[in-house]
Amino acid sequence: MATAPTPRKIELSTSPDLSIILPVLNEANHLAAAVKAILSQDYQGKFEVILAIGPSKDATLEIATELASSDSRVVVVLNPTGRTAAGLNIALAKSNSPIIVRVDGHAEIPSNYLSIAVELLRKTGAVNVGGLMGAVGKTKFEKSVARAMRSPLGVGAAKFHTGGGSGEVDTVYLGCFLREALNEIGGFDERFIRAQDWELNFRLRERGGKIFFDPRLEVTYRPRPNLAALAKQYFEYGRWRRVVSRKHTGTINYRYLAPPFALIGTVLSLIAGATILPLLYLPAAIYAGFTLIAGIALGKGLLEKIMMPAVLLTMQMAWGAGFITSPKSLVPQD
Repeated sequence: MATAPTPRKIELSTSPDLSIILPVLNEANHLAAAVKAILSQDYQGKFEVILAIGPSKDATLEIATELASSDSRVVVVLNPTGRTAAGLNIALAKSNSPIIVRVDGHAEIPSNYLSIAVELLRKTGAVNVGGLMGAVGKTKFEKSVARAMRSPLGVGAAKFHTGGGSGEVDTVYLGCFLREALNEIGGFDERFIRAQDWELNFRLRERGGKIFFDPRLEVTYRPRPNLAALAKQYFEYGRWRRVVSRKHTGTINYRYLAPPFALIGTVLSLIAGATILPLLYLPAAIYAGFTLIAGIALGKGLLEKIMMPAVLLTMQMAWGAGFITSPKSLVPQD
């Protein structure tokens, strides 16, 4: 049960100092653009950009070092494990500002992102504000995935995927945080390889903090380039969402249970149809038909309509498989 909100220990000025922290691993293709988008902000206050660089296999470290040498606002720290939560905590420890903004190494924020985020923190009383994971693809496949990610049919109805009006929510994409709120809960839980944002926001809400969504904070996100990569991504999402549900009981709703139930029902239907009675293929056939019709309706253009059913099926089934098979050993209970 949430406790009463803790009063702010500081009052935010109009343009407080900011620390933008990025956990970075193998982002040679995107890091320069991500940092350029940050340095090009219209924000009137001072800010620093802290890059926590993991042991990358490409030229990420060299690019980060060059960015730091060309602009004093950019700081490079090393993240030996390469894990996201660890990198965020290392960057957080290096920072000094009252406001912490999380950005990813492959994300590009709009030029007014920082200004809007600070304004929202000041006006809403939230401890974290964030917005939309604006999936944008370049190839036909990526565009199909992007459209699926923005639809409730792909990943559920979370506002940070599908959009909607501003207001209080469970979680947001990335986030702009009050430093004091992060410190009070001990930062990011480094045991979480995935879902660390959802888990962090749960702990913030548990202490009475408000998480606020605003669609103006839309961040460009590049989807996975093929079905194999997409399946791996959503399998991991499912695995780690199950871990969160174990650690924080009562956090699962129908949206998260739909993919595993669909997977179990489909598999049982196929087995029963093959071994007992062909009529028992019906549930699997209904699910396949629904996915086909939904994919055709969601896709734009002939090629997307052909690919979209496979994209939806991959996202849902991989997420469900990850959720079902998630071992308790991933994060032992406290």
